[in-house]
Parts: sequence; structure tokens; C-alpha cells
Amino acid sequence: MKRVTLGGDRLRRRDVLARGAGGLVLAVITAVGAAPAPGSDAAGQSAPGMFADGGSSSREVRRQSLESLPVERMPAAHRRDIEAFARSTTIFRRLPEATITCDADLLGFLLDKPDALVDVWRVLEISRLSLDPIAPDQWRLADGYGTEGVVRLLHRERTRHAGLLVFHGRGAYSGPLSPRRLTGSCLVVVRHRQTEGDDTALARHVVTIDAFLDVDGLGLELVTRALHPLIVLSAASNLHEIALFVSQFAAAGARNPGGVARFTERMPRTAPEDRRRLALLAGGGDATTLGPTDDELRTELAARWLSVEQLDASRSR
Repeated sequence: MKRVTLGGDRLRRRDVLARGAGGLVLAVITAVGAAPAPGSDAAGQSAPGMFADGGSSSREVRRQSLESLPVERMPAAHRRDIEAFARSTTIFRRLPEATITCDADLLGFLLDKPDALVDVWRVLEISRLSLDPIAPDQWRLADGYGTEGVVRLLHRERTRHAGLLVFHGRGAYSGPLSPRRLTGSCLVVVRHRQTEGDDTALARHVVTIDAFLDVDGLGLELVTRALHPLIVLSAASNLHEIALFVSQFAAAGARNPGGVARFTERMPRTAPEDRRRLALLAGGGDATTLGPTDDELRTELAARWLSVEQLDASRSR
């Protein structure tokens, strides 16, 4: 059975090339709950409709995306960060919409605290990505493949059933794909809206991501534009996989709240108050609540992204 892995692990050769040129934007999309091997579901088949209508790189969509941002409500420094992408963008992509089924407050928490979601992946051993808080709404990122940088949340707005988050990333890639250090910036605009259900675990939310990547230097820009199809394919696949994982995590919390509460206690990079909040939002249980075994929960959460041998090895540790 073919497996995919969150955060960029076990990438095929073409995806490694795409990550080398556009690693920062892919890593930021991963971190906000938005590159695994593309087009694979748990059975190793192409996921139906995965790259259907919804994605666009058009200038008009790019213009509309920037003009729709509420820059008048942002500090001057953040407005300048956004205006820079109006002047220069190497690659723009509006990713195909993704649907997440979960409680509205849980989705809001994971978007506000992407480091907690990344910590879940680390405990499950399905990603090399690290995202460590260094200041309020600011994180240091490393994807495990040579991309490192700093991600900042520039702006957030939320109503009960919709929201907007604007992330800015600045970083670099150093590795075998390039003889020199490659640097660049990205802007990631995340919009979400509830489309079905009440504010329970069964609520359905549509997530849209607009990603802007601007690289430094003409040589890298030419390479990045040449790899544009691979970069956007990996990014779309990434968002698809993250949406599946969050929906699966929410479903596990509804069925096994005690197991999820015990799981959150093993998240070493997440602050205790955030671990408790995640356990409450995911299932509302505590560590003493009975339910399926912890090994069963781990298997349920990781089985799509790890082989049987990897699951067995992680249980033995």
C-alpha cells in the first residue's frame, strides 16, 4: 500500500525539485493547515476531484485577492509587506478549495496555533516539519529538507462562521538542489467559511488559500517559474492532505475523547494551556475517560501516512 506523509516526507523526485525552488511557500501552507506525494489516497489511487476546478494563477484572481485584504485595518509595517507582493510576485496560486469537517472552534484554534497541529504530526512521526513559537503570532520554521525561515501572522479576522488569516514568511533554502543559498518571501492568505451543519464536530468548512511567492535574484526566479506546475501541484496536494487529517483528528476526538486527551499530554512543544484547550475542543474528555486504546488511536490517526512496518516500529518504542 502506498503511503503519503505530511510536511514533505517521502517525496518523489519531482516533488523534491519543487520544494527546493518553492520550499518556503509550501512549508508555510503546510504549517497553516495547508507537501506529500500528490494525488494519493490511502489505497494509492488518485483522489477523485482532487485537482478539479478551483485553482487559478490568473492575474485577475491575484489582483482581486490583494485588493480584498483589509489593509486599512492593519499596521503600516504589515501594509508594506503586502504591498511588496503587489509590486513583485514570482508565483501566485489560488489553491483548489478544501473541505474540513470539524467543530468551528477547533478549526479556529488550529489556524491560530499552527504549531500545535505540527506538534501532533511530530508525535505521530508523520512529518519532519518543526514550527516553534518565538514571539506572539510568530514562529521559526524548518521543513527538514533545507528550508528554514520565520512565519508571522499579519492579520486575523473571525466571525462565528467565517474567518481570514494573513501569514507572511521569509526564509531560505540550502541543500543539494542548489549550489548557493536561495532566499525569498511568501504571503499566504487563508479564508474559511462554514457551509453546512451547526457548530458541532459535524460542521463543514470550506478553506481557500491564496499563496504568493517572491524569490530573490533573477536566476532563481527563472528556475522557480520553470517549476511552477510542480510547485502548485505539491501545494494543492498538501492542502488536500491537511484537510483530511484535521477532519480525521476531529472525528477521532468525537469517538475517543479520552484517548485524544491522553495524546495531547505527549505533545512536548505545545504549551500546557494549549494542550488542554486542544483536548477540550477536539473531544471534551480528559485523560481518565475510557475508550479505545491509545495504540488504536495512534493507528487511526497515522495509518494513512505511515506503512504498517512504521506503525509497528512506533508502537514498540
